[in-house]
Amino acid sequence: MKKIVIILLAAAGLSSCYYHPDTPRGSFAKGADVSWLSEMEHDGVKFYEPSENGSRSPEGDCLDILQKAGANSVRLRVWVNHTTGWSNKADVVYMAKRAAKQGMRVMIDFHYSDFFADPNHQTVPAAWQDYSYEQLCEAVREHTLDVLYALKEEGVKPEWVQVGNETPKGMLWPVGRVTDLSLPHDSTAPAENHWDEYAGFTATGYKAVKEAFPDAQVIVHVDNAFMYRDWFFRAMEEHGGLFDMIGLSHYPMMSEWSGIPWEEANRRAEENIRALIQTFHKPVMIAEVGMLNWGEGAVYDSVAALSDAVMTDFMERIAPIDSCVGIFYWEPQVYSGWRPAEYIPLGWGSYNMSSFTPEGQPSPALQTMLGWEK
Repeated sequence: MKKIVIILLAAAGLSSCYYHPDTPRGSFAKGADVSWLSEMEHDGVKFYEPSENGSRSPEGDCLDILQKAGANSVRLRVWVNHTTGWSNKADVVYMAKRAAKQGMRVMIDFHYSDFFADPNHQTVPAAWQDYSYEQLCEAVREHTLDVLYALKEEGVKPEWVQVGNETPKGMLWPVGRVTDLSLPHDSTAPAENHWDEYAGFTATGYKAVKEAFPDAQVIVHVDNAFMYRDWFFRAMEEHGGLFDMIGLSHYPMMSEWSGIPWEEANRRAEENIRALIQTFHKPVMIAEVGMLNWGEGAVYDSVAALSDAVMTDFMERIAPIDSCVGIFYWEPQVYSGWRPAEYIPLGWGSYNMSSFTPEGQPSPALQTMLGWEK
């Protein structure tokens, strides 16, 4: 509770209106998911301005540093009630106010879980356990409106809202779980095609977003941009799901685990983005991107150079696509082995796909992404 009090006191010192009507809306979004930033600052992590030779430069505010590098947007995740108290409503409102005060555009990413939601984890929040489908729909609606009206009361107007995070297999399992229709059905496992329920959750979230912010673009988000998922968005539409924009994650190094080189992953991602736009007539947002896995014993200079090459190639591919509307790096500001509180009891190591240097400065790859002119 102590850190939430600190957050609220800090937030109280800001002015009462943060959304800037003259902020460019509809232009190419270049930003970062910085949901860990308030916790990092609480832990005393410092950030530094870029320098030409990589030496330590003046300390600065991380959002200022990102903005000077070219960022115009931030993405913030929302958990329902995580045990550490981070990424909840108070934390998200605080961070969104800071970003919007600087004229940055805001994306809100609802996980509808108490912890990370992704293709392998879509856990119902503890407070929603044993809810029926109808009760879960109402919980989705109430949670969405609770957070969005808290933002509205503080003068923050998000431009984009994700209803679910990386949901190719649905969300709020098992009620909203669906089978990956791109894979051969395993006859030994029961098919979970709860598309009516999953699409219903999405439609409920969509309507709640529009109730609070009619102009906000609602995103449905899946992982692995290098995998074509026409089946997913087709099923979403057929079962009554509602969305304005397609969100994709792209981690080129993850494709290499499946034997796909990063060059091929980038090529496939470009091909898929173009095909999704043409098929569904909706814009595509790269809601998450991350570069190379540092791994143990990695030499920074070689990894940084390769990461920059991967990012340069990817930006050269997506920038010419008119309806590819933006890109967000996932938690680039992590460096020097920092770990969030929730990782420690799990025995997890530090996030190793970030994009700050060991000196706490934006890496070449991040500067390439944020400095790109489209």
